[in-house]
Amino acid sequence: MSTMRFWLLLVFLLSVVAPVQAQQAGADASATSTTAPDELIRILEDDAARTALIERLRQAAPDNVAAEEAPATPDLSIARQLAEYTRNVAESASASVRSFGVAISSFADVFTGGVNADAQAVRDLAINLSIVIAGLGVGYWLFRLFAKSLNWRIANGAAGKGLVRRVMGIVAVALVDGGAILATWALGYVLALNTGVNPTGRMGINQSLLLNAFLIVEVSKLAARLVLMPRLTSLRLLPVTDENAAYWSFWAARMISLVGYTFLFVAPMLNSVVSRAAGGAAQILVMATAVTIGIIIVLQNKSDVRAWLYGISERRNNDGWGRLLAAFGQHWHVLAIAYLVTLLVVWFSNPDTALPFMISATVQSLIAIAIGSMIVGFIGRFVTAGLSLPDDVRQRLPLLETRLRAFVPGVMTFVRWVVIVGVLISIGQTWSLFDFAGWVGTDEGLAVAGSIVSAALIVLVAIILHVVVSSWVEYRLNTKVGRVPTSREKTLLNLFKNAFTVALAIFALMLALAQIGVNIAPLLAGAGVVGLAIGFGAQKLVQDIITGIFIQFENVMNEGDAVEVAGRAGTVEKLTIRSVTIRDMSGTIHLIPFSSVDQVSNMVRGFSFYVADVEVAYDNDIEAVKQTMRDAFDVVMNSEHRDVILDELDPPVLVAFTQTSMKLRARIKTLAGKQWGAGRLYSETVWRLFAERDIEKPTPRVSYVPGLPAPWNADEGGNQG
Repeated sequence: MSTMRFWLLLVFLLSVVAPVQAQQAGADASATSTTAPDELIRILEDDAARTALIERLRQAAPDNVAAEEAPATPDLSIARQLAEYTRNVAESASASVRSFGVAISSFADVFTGGVNADAQAVRDLAINLSIVIAGLGVGYWLFRLFAKSLNWRIANGAAGKGLVRRVMGIVAVALVDGGAILATWALGYVLALNTGVNPTGRMGINQSLLLNAFLIVEVSKLAARLVLMPRLTSLRLLPVTDENAAYWSFWAARMISLVGYTFLFVAPMLNSVVSRAAGGAAQILVMATAVTIGIIIVLQNKSDVRAWLYGISERRNNDGWGRLLAAFGQHWHVLAIAYLVTLLVVWFSNPDTALPFMISATVQSLIAIAIGSMIVGFIGRFVTAGLSLPDDVRQRLPLLETRLRAFVPGVMTFVRWVVIVGVLISIGQTWSLFDFAGWVGTDEGLAVAGSIVSAALIVLVAIILHVVVSSWVEYRLNTKVGRVPTSREKTLLNLFKNAFTVALAIFALMLALAQIGVNIAPLLAGAGVVGLAIGFGAQKLVQDIITGIFIQFENVMNEGDAVEVAGRAGTVEKLTIRSVTIRDMSGTIHLIPFSSVDQVSNMVRGFSFYVADVEVAYDNDIEAVKQTMRDAFDVVMNSEHRDVILDELDPPVLVAFTQTSMKLRARIKTLAGKQWGAGRLYSETVWRLFAERDIEKPTPRVSYVPGLPAPWNADEGGNQG
């Protein structure tokens, strides 16, 4: 939290210094363009000076021409390049030291009397500026009182409301405070034009500098207040405490005012009224003060930022990114202080070119990091929170949410790394470490970038197609929505989904490899050779597939059918192109390859018969037994099974004699797969009616024939002998 707010403060500081440097450079260029023509006119009007200038030009021309006619052949050896590089570094360091010395001497001239100023002009300027400053202070205080009352009402109205209402409240506060700033700025212009030592309706340049500095500084401070909202807690979007918001708002306002008013108003005014040395002295003092304050702030928040980064690392279970954050948290204050000192030294050495580049690169890097962090944070929260679909979608597509949870986190992780790489490339481009934009603009860069993007799109489209087709198959197989699918549809749809997934994966892989420049012709040839080898070496597998294809064409069995395959009877649970999975009556799963199938018995195709074999004793009246069987069928027809029975009971007939019973048989024709339920009820009813009507069931009988000798006893026989 502290790091985010610190970088926010740095952005405010840099956003003020950058336009200041641009204005300074523009003022210097304007002064140079004004002085150069006057100096040239003076030289041309003086005969002696003009003659000397012509002579110097004649003396310089032959050397230049000779240099152009005989250019030196560059030495491109490694030693020469290393020598040139080290020489440039040494010269740059020497120039930086000299520039730093000039700045220090300019700063000292102010206090040693090295500069002169017009006292009367300074006095008039002080009076005019005092009037404008007093008007700005009083006017802004009054306008701010009115704005604060409106802001409190806006904040109270948005308290406890949603994000949209709070954002609208922030926009309203920005308009109110912005209106107060613009009104004060306009009041300052009115005072500058109509008051002062000699009011003539015209305004001096220094008064304009003051008013523009006021506008820029106050708008920057307003931006800081809108982000932190130190007083309007209900409108604050950042998860910071009131104490932290007040702390950072205080320092942001002071730093913006210090740097902004100095560079936009004080330094330019001293340059025009006193001397450039005085303006340079003010800039040196303020820059040194700002950097010192920045270093103090870094040291004050060293432990807080370190603890915050350590907390993030622990929440990430100290993974690679977490360890990197922990290492950065250990030494972040050293890097921040080194950056601030480098910023000061660069400004001392070359404020017109080096400092604007560094500020611009820093601001762009911070913006890239902020945007990347927001995207990565959103992706992280999305992956952590998971994906939840509406209830109606889950009811229609029960497996869609699970399927999306399997693919979406992987895709989001890939996107997160793409964002991180994009941020690193943006930072490198900003600091001129490499010219990625220029390389992408070349034919080679466009080809590489296009290949990578095309391959990624192919993979993404393949994933989307897989999810869509799988969801469509799932929707068609859902018995709770729409028409109930038949067993044939279940089998074919599952086979289609599996075949489509395999084909899609192969085609997507081949197309993606082709897009990134891989020659897929050898891969296709190799795949053909591998397929031929598999065909010879795995003949059983080929037999499985061919038999499975013909079984599907002939529609011998489908999922849910009761079948007997290869001596195993049960229900078909899964049917692929090469095997069938059967669950028997005990719940055991049997996986049977089609190469071992020579016969398939399907017990639920078209219609079914329940065959009732009834055995009764010989003492029963056979006609009474038949009537009882017919009466039992009437009972079944009056039950819930009547809707599955297709025909009348086949007349009971005597089919066999045994040693103890007569066997009678009757058949009940039912819908396919419904014979067992109706048959169980019929059997129970038959035996119940047999008991009620005293129809005897067959029992084992033992016949005893008297008069035979007793069985011989070995013990008795031995005694007799």
